[in-house]
Amino acid sequence: MSKNFENKKVVVSEIKEKFSSAKSAVLVDYRGLTVEEVTELRSKFRAAGVEYKVYKNNLVKLAIKDTEFESLTEDLTGPNAIAFGIEDSVVPAKIIKDFAKDHKALELKSGVVEGSYCNLEDMIKIADLPSKEVLIGKFLGSVKAPISNFAYFLSNLAAAKEEGSVN
Repeated sequence: MSKNFENKKVVVSEIKEKFSSAKSAVLVDYRGLTVEEVTELRSKFRAAGVEYKVYKNNLVKLAIKDTEFESLTEDLTGPNAIAFGIEDSVVPAKIIKDFAKDHKALELKSGVVEGSYCNLEDMIKIADLPSKEVLIGKFLGSVKAPISNFAYFLSNLAAAKEEGSVN
């Protein structure tokens, strides 16, 4: 076998590893970004625990064959970069959408989040979701409210009883 073929096999196995450890993968078209802008974007990804890579489309297609990410195959045209959400599946889409506000050259294409294919519109909706921490906080607040109200009622009832205004 040729050395080039062996190198491609190594890259394909690296790509497979990235996809297998990812909760999400988001495709972006990065054409038109300057080196400084790409460096800034990579820095934002790194800080959020997101891996951002550029691979040849044919090698990605080989790596995602028969995986939950195979639905991305049709979108692998032209220059693409892939943002892998390792820790949080929504963070890559949020960072890309936020970065694209000031850098019009960056285009969100599609992605797979938690095993489900998402087109551009779906990815934008996902990017608009509140963070996991905010959602947990809202949930806990809604669970706590009735209990707090009941405790307040009991406290007022006990105080009223002590004053003798309630029998």
